[in-house]
Amino acid sequence: MTQPQVLISEVGPRDGLQSVKATMPTADKLRWIDALVAAGLREIEVGSFVPARLLPQMADVAEVVRHALTRPGITVMALAPNLRGAEAALAAGVHKVTLPVSASAAHSLANVRKTREAMVEEVRAVAHLRDAQAPGMLVEVGLSTAFGCTLQGEVPEDDVIWLASLCAEAGADEVGLSDTTGMANPAQVRRLFMRLRAELGAKAGAAHMHNTRGLGLANCLAAYDVGVRTFDASLGGLGGCPYAPGASGNVVTEDLVFMFEAMGIDTGVDLERLMAARAPLQVGLPGEPVYGMTPEAGLPKGWVQR
Repeated sequence: MTQPQVLISEVGPRDGLQSVKATMPTADKLRWIDALVAAGLREIEVGSFVPARLLPQMADVAEVVRHALTRPGITVMALAPNLRGAEAALAAGVHKVTLPVSASAAHSLANVRKTREAMVEEVRAVAHLRDAQAPGMLVEVGLSTAFGCTLQGEVPEDDVIWLASLCAEAGADEVGLSDTTGMANPAQVRRLFMRLRAELGAKAGAAHMHNTRGLGLANCLAAYDVGVRTFDASLGGLGGCPYAPGASGNVVTEDLVFMFEAMGIDTGVDLERLMAARAPLQVGLPGEPVYGMTPEAGLPKGWVQR
């Protein structure tokens, strides 16, 4: 079986669910994840190892991980904001842990109450833990606010590359760039990912784009054009930027898959099954807005997925 040309990393069960007020019942989460797996998604961020008092939406994360690990052929990923969270993620058996490191100094203090340099040391500690106890587990860093910050404003590109290099040196297997507040544009995306790939080589990671200002797909295509092959997305655009109420946040998985497949770029994801996966999401979060132009319009007449 041939490998798909791009990897779509589904982040809805983590980034999506922790961005909404309601808490999805565990049974509905498990049905949703099963539907995502059935659609052909091969990497799913299933939750976040944070204190339940801070994010009650993630209180069942260990149970969700255990369930996801029974599904063959997928990479089970979870977010951990620090060493303690990574210890819990490792104990649960995740395949990959992702750490949020802010390119913006102001956002770092607001989001994790640590300086950027302190977060690099968290990355180093997690990498040491991985080396000692679970050599097969991957450590990923998502550089948030890499394209701009609602608190700080402009984030110098030199800061982004400097921080990415420090994270890679500290032991991260991959370092990706996140457009946390939907401020990126395609020219900026091409420029910064080219610099990242020149600096880190094979350790340059995923593009995590938001659609807050309508440029999500354009920014994903810009990243693809300069060699990025892993893209984060959220079914129905769930979650995303809390600074733009009423706006779609994360790039919609359905629209991203359709764009690539329509271009003849294999994602390995079955679009019909992917759109069917919206049903368990909507059952588990009744009344929560979901987005997506492709599900709304339907597939073009006569269009057949390869």
